[in-house]
Amino acid sequence: MESDSGPSSIARLPDEGSEQPVEEVRRRRSGRCVPIRARHATLPAQPMPTEPPIVIAVNPLDRAELARLVRDGFGDMVKFVVDVRRRVVAVGGQLHADGESLLLADGSAQDDLWGANYYPGRGPENCIEYSALINIRPATGNRGMTIEDATVRGRVRAVATAVLGNGEPL
Repeated sequence: MESDSGPSSIARLPDEGSEQPVEEVRRRRSGRCVPIRARHATLPAQPMPTEPPIVIAVNPLDRAELARLVRDGFGDMVKFVVDVRRRVVAVGGQLHADGESLLLADGSAQDDLWGANYYPGRGPENCIEYSALINIRPATGNRGMTIEDATVRGRVRAVATAVLGNGEPL
């Protein structure tokens, strides 16, 4: 069964949880769509996971709020993104990029944003991990996920400890 009906024939999925085969439509070089039948595909009914909340802060976070962000996120740590020029922190979320997007929408400049992770209860020396995908910036000399410039790390630490704490237990 071939169809030239356009984008609406790209894929058809069975009803959720059914045992009906899935019909996929592949576009050939000729431009015609050809359906391909899978043997069986079950689409389990699963609730969509909720995204951990993100809070934008310039003042110290209440310990209960920080504990909630840690608990709702990863359990032992929370991701954060610092605007080192504006001294604003986006705390929480599943990805550093989520906080980065919020700060960009709030008026931050990309070059001022750096991502890291905060681990409460590890003490002042081990509470911040300076690693995030958003830190990869080969054009500015940061070739890896870790913040390589000691001055930038110091600025991130200063803002993070002012807002999140110094590694104290929650």
